Amino acid sequence: MAIALVVVLAVGGAGVGLIAGSGDDRQTGAVSNGASRNATVAVVRTDLSDALSLQGSLGFGRAVTVKGGKEGVVTQLPGVGATVSRGESLYRLDDRPVPVFYGSTPLFRTLDTKGVAGRDVKVIADNLQALGYAVGTQPAPGSWIDEPVQQTDPAHSGSAQPSSAQSGSAQQSGSVRQASAQTGPSHQPSAPAGPSGAAGTGAPASSAPATVHTQLKKGEAVLTDSLISAVKKWQTHVGMSPTGVLGPGDVYVTSGAVRVGAVQAQPGDPATGTLLSVTNTVKLVTVPVDPTQVGSINSGDKVTVVLPDNSTTPGTVSAISTTVQSGDAGSGGNASGTSRVNVTVTLSNANAVSRLNSATVQVQFSTHTRKGVLAVPVGALLALSGGGYAVQLPDGHLVAVKTGLFAKGQVEITGEGIGPGTKVVTTS
Repeated sequence: MAIALVVVLAVGGAGVGLIAGSGDDRQTGAVSNGASRNATVAVVRTDLSDALSLQGSLGFGRAVTVKGGKEGVVTQLPGVGATVSRGESLYRLDDRPVPVFYGSTPLFRTLDTKGVAGRDVKVIADNLQALGYAVGTQPAPGSWIDEPVQQTDPAHSGSAQPSSAQSGSAQQSGSVRQASAQTGPSHQPSAPAGPSGAAGTGAPASSAPATVHTQLKKGEAVLTDSLISAVKKWQTHVGMSPTGVLGPGDVYVTSGAVRVGAVQAQPGDPATGTLLSVTNTVKLVTVPVDPTQVGSINSGDKVTVVLPDNSTTPGTVSAISTTVQSGDAGSGGNASGTSRVNVTVTLSNANAVSRLNSATVQVQFSTHTRKGVLAVPVGALLALSGGGYAVQLPDGHLVAVKTGLFAKGQVEITGEGIGPGTKVVTTS
């Protein structure tokens, strides 16, 4: 390989020497950039990792505002830093507890009619069962049920199906019928009663609610007698009126246990405003990442978190936001004034940050790793004008090398006759 005059380059922030000369791969060349190349180092076999170090914030994650779900007077509030778990009271309204339930669907209607179904009913059933109450057996998802029609609640109108006299499947045009005590294969609406209570004679209609034949979806449950009974027992136990009825504002639904981050209200305030804010109970690190860099980070990646005292603790990327935060800090964007994507890191050792509630930390992401490779300092490379690199042996001969990963001032190399312990010249 001919070696011609080389040009000045910089790789990874370190200067790469330049040489002049011609000949084969092992020909002597003169260093012409003025750099002192009188030090030698040994080629080593090692692991290289290209770490991306970014600033992050240690804390309890995003705060969620809690507002009272119904009218009343706040009579008790938790203290800042308190942790509230399933079944425990978050605050008291009219001197009645408002407990925490786990789930993703808040109670959005009054559940006071046997047979109603929905995801809100599922939240009640799941939480009472988790708290040790017998809620009975629920119909399997996909089952057909006769659900009472709530005139002010269209939540299930989209899934309503008419009943069928032959098979119970949706084959007729009418989907709502009047409930009847008559049993049998027919699901037709019952005729109005007459003056003496006989069908068709004009007597007052039955007080039973109209129903719709509908299919129970995955994630839904039915308000059964057993579930209503469990609600009453639970209400008695926690100090609520044992009505068997629950609705908006009676419980606070969240994904898990919460930590009280701030309290905005005080006892005696109306419950319709903002009461407090809650966060995760586990400390997390939030890292704002440039959108052009986030593609190299994946959920499950292992990271190293550098704490304010320069100690380190391991962590794992647990979430990557799909929303780019605006660079306009004045309109709710990040304070840096540039667009960022938030990456969440979960710490492997919570005890490492037990004395910190919030802090600025550094997070080191290993985007590329090469194990067991030959490496030298970047300063040992000589860039060739025709492309590629060489290293210089102590006797002045040059050996052409191929480079791999550049990381932390080291570079991966391969070349003829190059192995662990080979001495090469580098900048001093």
